[in-house]
Amino acid sequence: MAATGVAAKLPHAKKLELYYWMKLTRTLEERLVNLHRQNKLVGGLFRSLGQEADAVGSAFAIQPTDVLSSLTRNLGSLLIKGATPVEVIRQHMATADSPTRGRDLGLHFADIDRGFIGHISPLGDMVAVMAGVTLSFKLRGEARVGLVYLGDGATSTGAFHEGINFAAVQRCPLVVIVENNGYAYSTPIAKQSAATQFSDKAAGYGVAGDRADGNDVLAVYDVTKRAVDRARSGEGVTLIELVTYRRRGHAEHDNQSYVPDGEVERWATENDPIDRYVRVLIDREKVERAEIDAIDARALAEVDAATDAALASPQPAGADALSDVYANPSRVAAHWYRNK
Repeated sequence: MAATGVAAKLPHAKKLELYYWMKLTRTLEERLVNLHRQNKLVGGLFRSLGQEADAVGSAFAIQPTDVLSSLTRNLGSLLIKGATPVEVIRQHMATADSPTRGRDLGLHFADIDRGFIGHISPLGDMVAVMAGVTLSFKLRGEARVGLVYLGDGATSTGAFHEGINFAAVQRCPLVVIVENNGYAYSTPIAKQSAATQFSDKAAGYGVAGDRADGNDVLAVYDVTKRAVDRARSGEGVTLIELVTYRRRGHAEHDNQSYVPDGEVERWATENDPIDRYVRVLIDREKVERAEIDAIDARALAEVDAATDAALASPQPAGADALSDVYANPSRVAAHWYRNK
């Protein structure tokens, strides 16, 4: 994992920050797993175990004024954009004070002011949404960039094709990241696409294509920063393929019975993105183990505090489902109560 290009020029403190965001992502998801097993979460749980580097490295390459749209396994990108651990836990618990006040679950929430737009379940649709968002940047003459994530399976959808084709024609300042994690739910890549590399699809849309090791956080940062700089300078769309691996099933209910024996274990022992980066920090950046341990402790303390706050949160009242749905929610609520 040799840092090249702009990644090599990152200050020491920024390289440590990359580790912090990956460690916070994994620690928070491990806590969500514990809460899920205690039946304290509502709905399913989708993990990014083994993919933390691609979300963190890419989101780290954009500016505070830029906008991203995450997908199911991009928790790290939302944390970098300002989402807090307590918001994430409350959202999974569907509490009254969660970002969506119990109306939705998982990472399906947004904050335009902080620069992130929550994804929707139909895969590939956010490419078209972000094409529109970034077209607005171009029309207003704003030097802003959009970043959108999708999995390898979503490249087979019409929404992906329509979205990236529109963005390409309009030369929108958009970076499209395809997370090639080996499986579209249970479908391996070989049964989903005849293309040997998803980055090769870029040529069909007339846009730049690039590819990187998705488990190398510095390589991810480097390839994304190049694409972001291209977009900001008016050179249009870049399609990036990040090669990584999903070490958990599609969600916690998926036992991965379709995965060949030993495959998950091999990726865990040989290509864990956090373990790899720790070796880089210690061997090349000369970071002391105590400093790594301090970051680990910080992430755990933040998740512990967030868990305590979320567990103390109230459940939403039934009538709250009527608020902020219509232009005049108080009038609608009053009508509903009168006619119960």
